[in-house]
Amino acid sequence: MDAYKLQIIETLAVIILYIIVFSVTNRVINNALKKAHLQRSRRKFTIKALHFFTTIVVLIVIAGIWGLEQNEIAVFAGTILTAIGIAFFAQWSLLSNITSSVILFFTHPVKLGDTIRILDKDFPLEGE
Repeated sequence: MDAYKLQIIETLAVIILYIIVFSVTNRVINNALKKAHLQRSRRKFTIKALHFFTTIVVLIVIAGIWGLEQNEIAVFAGTILTAIGIAFFAQWSLLSNITSSVILFFTHPVKLGDTIRILDKDFPLEGE
């Protein structure tokens, strides 16, 4: 089989797999939203974050299919991750808020009206 035909078939398979993952994650997040009665904005943010990371993975896989060497892909991925890391380090509270919201979304959904305690060493807080 021609090398280009094989690359095209592999690329199409990756794109089809991406579409399947896209729809499955939408369903899982929507089901979690219905069970937890959470706001739609949290659902949209979680979907965007997951699809951003899956899109990056798909682009790296497609780049590998079309002949980029592993060291070139590693340099590209390292550059992207470094830029994201620097941006998140500059906004450290943003990173912790994003991480905690994703963890709370999937592990312990909090609803309006629940009492929450923040156990901080210096300034413990409690609120509704």
